Amino acid sequence: MSKIVAKQADVDGKIMSFEVGRFAQQATSAVVGRIGDTMVLATVVEGKEKADLDYFPLTVEYAEKLYAGGRIKGSRWVKREGRASDDAILKARLIDRSVRPLFPKNYRKEVQIIVTVLSVDGENDSDILAINAVSAALAISPIPWQGPVSAARIGLVNPKEGEKTPTFLINPTFAEMDYSELDLVVTHTEKKVLMIEAGANQVSEDEFLSAIDFSSQKKDLILNTIKDLVKEVGAEKKAVPEEVVDKELVEQIDKKYKKELLAMVKNKATKENQGDDLQVLAEEIVTSYEEKYELKEIIKILDKLFKKYVRELVLKENTRADGRGLKDIRPINIEVGVLPRTHGSAMFQRGQTQALTITTLGAPSLEQYLEKMEGEETKRYMHHYYMPPYSVGETGRFGFPSRREIGHGALAERALLPVIPNEDVFPYAIRVVSEVVSSNGSTSMASTCGSTLSLMDAGVPITEPVAGIACGLMTSEDQKDFRILTDIIGIEDFGGDMDFKVAGTKKGITAVQLDVKIDGLTKEMIKQTLEQSKEARLFILEKMISVMPEPRKQLSKYAPKIKVVKIDTEKIGEVIGPGGKVIRQIMAQTNTTLDVSDDGSVSIAGVSSEDVEKAASWVTMLTRQIKAGEEFEGEVKRILPFGAFVEVIPGKEGMVHVSQMSTGFVSNPSDVVSIGQKVKVRVMEIDDQGRINLSMLFGEDANKPREPRGGNRSDFNRGGQRPFRPSGPRRPRF
Repeated sequence: MSKIVAKQADVDGKIMSFEVGRFAQQATSAVVGRIGDTMVLATVVEGKEKADLDYFPLTVEYAEKLYAGGRIKGSRWVKREGRASDDAILKARLIDRSVRPLFPKNYRKEVQIIVTVLSVDGENDSDILAINAVSAALAISPIPWQGPVSAARIGLVNPKEGEKTPTFLINPTFAEMDYSELDLVVTHTEKKVLMIEAGANQVSEDEFLSAIDFSSQKKDLILNTIKDLVKEVGAEKKAVPEEVVDKELVEQIDKKYKKELLAMVKNKATKENQGDDLQVLAEEIVTSYEEKYELKEIIKILDKLFKKYVRELVLKENTRADGRGLKDIRPINIEVGVLPRTHGSAMFQRGQTQALTITTLGAPSLEQYLEKMEGEETKRYMHHYYMPPYSVGETGRFGFPSRREIGHGALAERALLPVIPNEDVFPYAIRVVSEVVSSNGSTSMASTCGSTLSLMDAGVPITEPVAGIACGLMTSEDQKDFRILTDIIGIEDFGGDMDFKVAGTKKGITAVQLDVKIDGLTKEMIKQTLEQSKEARLFILEKMISVMPEPRKQLSKYAPKIKVVKIDTEKIGEVIGPGGKVIRQIMAQTNTTLDVSDDGSVSIAGVSSEDVEKAASWVTMLTRQIKAGEEFEGEVKRILPFGAFVEVIPGKEGMVHVSQMSTGFVSNPSDVVSIGQKVKVRVMEIDDQGRINLSMLFGEDANKPREPRGGNRSDFNRGGQRPFRPSGPRRPRF
């Protein structure tokens, strides 16, 4: 075993440590990170050169292991962990976005990062620890990477009475996050912000900037610790050969084909021509040079010139490829109720980006169960996003959602979550699906806008409408000159320096996601982006509200009708009945579905409101307290030699003793009542065992209670026979 080296950082009283040398010694580098009793193993492996690729082949995997929380998979048949959960994929994307921009642009070796969660303590989340452990592993490796980076989660607790400013928390525990209005994950380099992911409960732009400032003040605690680790065990970084560029050829193509390239920029911006213009032009150039150059080389030059022209339009002329100004938003088109049989639907279109969003409502039992390392969780609001290949006019893979689709769906879900009504106000499971039917930039934010409209169309009483916008960035070569672009299109995303998405209400921010392609953003860039995104968000909200001012008052006739009845937990057994007999009877006779929770919540779902109310009334009657003196009209269910059992309310019976069936003597109960007969009864008493003793009411006597004449049910044993009570010398049987 090699030498074990460990370094640790004290981040506001929470110790985060990094250890090298204990595990995975054949990996290019490996670091074990720990905070509390949460531990991760971050491994990095450099693979083979992939010179034929036009992108950097980085893969990031986040392996959640149930053993980390002392759990075994609940499935009866499969005990091994399966495909990565959505949560694991989102954490892998956090890591990817935090490290990818710092690799050299012409680096083409395969790099695989795998984070394995070894232990969780139920207090500290593993994602922030994982980003920092990966940063340490890359920093000590020979892989050419311009880190390290420092990641932190920031929470925000509203000021207490008498206080003026909110309290910021760094790397809060799960318990502390329950009280937080903000869940901000931010990754820093020494001088800039590299990645942002956030959910918020309508916080202001100023509060959001203050949270980033707070994280910036703490970043050196992690950065310096990783640097100390590098000094002791870091390997020398490999040199990356500079990209060889035929400058003379570039100048010739630029001069000769500039007109064609500028026309191509316009075509790509508006997608008027769906063909591959670059490929066609590259083939023409190769032919004109009598195949002196390879097609691949020419395509690379054309691609760079194409992006250069897009950037120059913005920086030099303050205009964009599609002719818009820097803050202009593309034309917006909105329709609601577009699908006839769904519970809610809407189409939101901005330029050539078009999202069709559908809302489906269901019983609370249809919420999603999540099996996590820390335990099981449920989720009643779900947003799923799909972007099929036809949305960009291409053929391609179709089927299971990609990581990108999972990430975009999670962002839209996070954006709407703060305005989703509580279950006690709206007792439904809610699934929203965004079908991106046309794409030219910012589909996740179009999905967010469409989701708001679809939810309102379904009658979901959201507290505030939510809209979103994506902003881009174009910088000069030295990054001193920059422009923020509102509502970016595809070529501004691919050819620009950032994709900064901000969603929120008129009150504040609900979600943020930042991806960059440069070495980070300055505070000034972030501030200006938040200002422009707020201006755009308010503009879009006005457009949305003009079409759908508020949620519909009535649910769709195709949506299930749901009512929740709260009962005493001690009465749950009475609703369920022996072997489930009572609850099955209620569901069968009312055409409803009932779900009983351990806390005494009975969820009733049905197509008809009348059926739901009937079932709710049934449950209420079953569980209400019956008192002496109450009168009922019940049905005779059973006849025994000593009396009859009458169902006073559905599922609950009481006994009428023969002595309480008539003013005269009754020798056989069958002479007075029959099975199925409706009789009027009064409750005489409820005994210590909860049994109900009844008296039958007839004529005038029905208006007053009668005293028992011959004893009650307590005078009889379980077989219905009067117990033997000797009063003198026992006589012989024979």
